[in-house]
Amino acid sequence: MSLRNATLLIFLILMVDQLSKIYIKTNFILGEEVEVLSWFKILFVENEGMAWGTRIPGEYGKLFLTVFRLFAVGGIGYWLWDSVENKHSSNYLVVAIALIFAGALGNIIDSVFYGVIFDDSHSQLATLFSEQPYGKWFHGKVVDLFYFPIWHGNLPTWIPVWGGRDFTFFNAIFNVADVAISTGVGILICFNKKAFHANN
Repeated sequence: MSLRNATLLIFLILMVDQLSKIYIKTNFILGEEVEVLSWFKILFVENEGMAWGTRIPGEYGKLFLTVFRLFAVGGIGYWLWDSVENKHSSNYLVVAIALIFAGALGNIIDSVFYGVIFDDSHSQLATLFSEQPYGKWFHGKVVDLFYFPIWHGNLPTWIPVWGGRDFTFFNAIFNVADVAISTGVGILICFNKKAFHANN
């Protein structure tokens, strides 16, 4: 795959990711949901830290995370460029890296900019380019919106650890950028030999 095609793929993913997040931010109040199907909902939540809502404690925890992500996406970008320049690299590898890069960049845009371009989403619709933003540079919250509660109920008591507890499968809430990252990682895992086998 050429660098031009990889860049186009990244651009398309970023466009879909950011347009969906901006739509949700400006049309949903935090916590609001719409049921599409019994097992699929659009649910607006904001992630202040890493995956699964994990947070780095302390005043500078969020800043550290965002700066780390910037360095990480720079490294991924170099990996993508180097793989494209290496004419023997597999298309599986280039597509996977492009997906991971696009997803990482999509969530970084939230972290870097959303705190200074949106106002708060609590009990109100957020305004784009608000005069009273909810945060500051590098302290934005990542918008998540896809929720697939495929099954919800109490697990049988004979199941170790989780038995007898209220349980939802699948309870993660995510966005387009997360899908891109997961797909890229999935390609590297499932097509490992093809991805890392140099074309002759």
